[in-house]
Amino acid sequence: MVTLAREQLGGDLAGRRITVWGAAFKPDTDDIRDSPALAVAQRLHELGATVTVTDPKALDSARKVHPELDYVEDPIAAVEGADLLLHLTEWPEFGRVDPEQLARRVAGATVIDGRGTLDVDAWRSAGWAVRVLGRA
Repeated sequence: MVTLAREQLGGDLAGRRITVWGAAFKPDTDDIRDSPALAVAQRLHELGATVTVTDPKALDSARKVHPELDYVEDPIAAVEGADLLLHLTEWPEFGRVDPEQLARRVAGATVIDGRGTLDVDAWRSAGWAVRVLGRA
């Protein structure tokens, strides 16, 4: 996922803003143990990106372990000024977010769907460049 993010942003992450949807290792929990999303967020931060994380339940837990990341409760507000959105969760509420509303808030309307749960056609119709992990 980190490699894909770097590719989407031209290789250099310094100063880039990336939003990560998801912190818990699975939906319906605040458990962040072995969370792939947080591992990705941490690595992107180490490479110079400003990373904002949002999750319905796991923000307090994530904040304690990774205080260097930014946290926003509202998934729409979390994308403000983002160059890239990483959808790394299966929480169903993220799939219901209006991609047209999000497109007005981001710096770059590019999303990588790491879970394959977004409606790709709707996102592309809203002007997003969409990459789904595991699909061409």
